[in-house]
Amino acid sequence: MHAEYKVPGGKLVTVDLETSGGVISHARVAGDFFLEPDEVLEMINHSLEGLSVATSHDDLEAAVSKVIPDGAVLMGFDPAAVATVVRRALTSATSFTDYQWDYLAPEPLEPLHQMAMDQVLTEQVGAGERGPTLRLWEWAKPAVVIGSFQSLRNEVDMEGANRHGMEVVRRVSGGGAMFMELGTAITYSLYAPAELVAGMSFQDSYAFLDDWVIQALRGLGIDAHYKPLNDIQSPSGKIGGAAQKRLGSGAVLHHVTMAYDMDGDRMVEVLRIGREKISDKGVASANKRVDPLRAHTGMSRADIQDHLVNTFQSLYSLRPGSITDAEHRLAANLASEKFATTEWLHRVP
Repeated sequence: MHAEYKVPGGKLVTVDLETSGGVISHARVAGDFFLEPDEVLEMINHSLEGLSVATSHDDLEAAVSKVIPDGAVLMGFDPAAVATVVRRALTSATSFTDYQWDYLAPEPLEPLHQMAMDQVLTEQVGAGERGPTLRLWEWAKPAVVIGSFQSLRNEVDMEGANRHGMEVVRRVSGGGAMFMELGTAITYSLYAPAELVAGMSFQDSYAFLDDWVIQALRGLGIDAHYKPLNDIQSPSGKIGGAAQKRLGSGAVLHHVTMAYDMDGDRMVEVLRIGREKISDKGVASANKRVDPLRAHTGMSRADIQDHLVNTFQSLYSLRPGSITDAEHRLAANLASEKFATTEWLHRVP
């Protein structure tokens, strides 16, 4: 069994395993990381041998940590990364480069259609009807998008939303509210087989799926980094946030919204972002949390989007694709039957 894992912000870790009788009989960890002294690598390998193939991520991490002597230096990886790559090998996980990715260019869609399209495309990947896909969003009208488990009344000032002409919709994934005026944000979705994140914790999978965009932002001169669980940040504030949903169809939906040129004052007129929510961010007001990409780069939104796509293309295989008429019909039906209903929008009053 073989697996690879690129540590977000770190190095590549690989493992080759042999199993016998339900236990790991042979393990070889390798990678482009740094490790001193050399003999610690053999200690790590031996710590894995004899463990059950059902050993959890936490127990694998503990087994590796136990054998690392005081004073050893691990750079670009850690025991948690070893545990992740071992679990990925044992679960036949895949990597980005195992797939031919399709790219869906921005296409203006109504807010309800956007919500439905995310679910439809994820289910299509899970059913084998389309390959792994990267989609950039475009909006036909302004919207507030709340997370699947957020309270509508606690998150949104409906009078403020109506005053600013913003439709309020609820998505299938968790996480926080998105304030989406036209041309003010960059949103992308990844629709991928569940095998891509097999063996990973939810926290690890967030950083793993967004590592390419961190690289893209750094390529623009932005000192971007990932802050668990789901924030993309610069030293001066939050750039964007991620959300994820694993569907029973065998696919994962992962999407991210990054601020390009948001109006923070208007945002706080629409979103009820309380002091409790921002208390751990080290700022006094919600609008100061937003750190738009335009201010960082001086580039147009379209040019930044092109840079993101080109970065993905340079790292992985990416070809132009399109949303089919059948997928649009499925999304239209789902928007009407699910996302437009009062039961869905008010599922958490």
